[in-house]
Amino acid sequence: MSEKVLIASDSTTDLPPELIERYHIQIIPLGVTLGDKTYTDGVDIDPDRIYRLYEQTGELPKTSAVNIAEFVEFFRTHTQQGRPVVLFTISAEFSSTFSNARLAAQEFDRVFVVDTRNLSTGGGLLVARAAELAEQGWEAEQIAQECARLAPCVDTSFVIDSLEFLHKGGRCSALAALGANLLHLKPCILVRDGRMTLGKKYRGKFSAVLKQYIADHLGDGSDINPARVFVTHAGCAPEVVDACVAQVKAVVPFGEVLVTRAGCTISSHCGRNTLGVLFLRNAPIA
Repeated sequence: MSEKVLIASDSTTDLPPELIERYHIQIIPLGVTLGDKTYTDGVDIDPDRIYRLYEQTGELPKTSAVNIAEFVEFFRTHTQQGRPVVLFTISAEFSSTFSNARLAAQEFDRVFVVDTRNLSTGGGLLVARAAELAEQGWEAEQIAQECARLAPCVDTSFVIDSLEFLHKGGRCSALAALGANLLHLKPCILVRDGRMTLGKKYRGKFSAVLKQYIADHLGDGSDINPARVFVTHAGCAPEVVDACVAQVKAVVPFGEVLVTRAGCTISSHCGRNTLGVLFLRNAPIA
């Protein structure tokens, strides 16, 4: 059997501590800039602090990719210890992190970089699967190839209560935000082929909308891989999250249901009341 493969990810995959600890996954944080100060994602800044600062200043942060030098240092450290590395990054459509990692990896023989074509725990689903395969003794290149094959099967979506953060961040027009708020619309954001796109627009109270969203999204569960599901939110009320988890469990007998808190990237784009149910389908999503 080959040396144990090291599984790593940038911080955008929003993995819960129990998975990170279970599989000894290495997390490489992005930078988060607010005003003239740069923080380290998940280290000295978290989403709740972003929300507090926004309430005080009206300013949203900007995230910055991990640079090539940081990746080179990370890869060198672990390969010199005899560990092959498989690294996962946020979709190349959202950040230059993948490009930087791929350039850095060219200096090493046993480093493989996977573009998750995703964000948040959509990418986390691939990282978790990679960690399982590493535990089973798969080679690094085999793990990277298998996870790249699975990437089109990842079903990532979120429902957003308010377009305030998307509008403030320049991702939707003032007119669209005003119209959605006046009509009490809650848009569903989908991630398809590495890009965000608009799905169904729900109307009504957020908790009721989430119930309909989950019913629509899970269907009868027949085309869903039941191994694992993430219920990921950006600071929703505990009772709202608990109701969503109960509904998910009632529809599909997932082997593992993980509740995760979205990190700085998702939170700074979507705002506090955002929730998604993320899982793998049995076949690529059309």
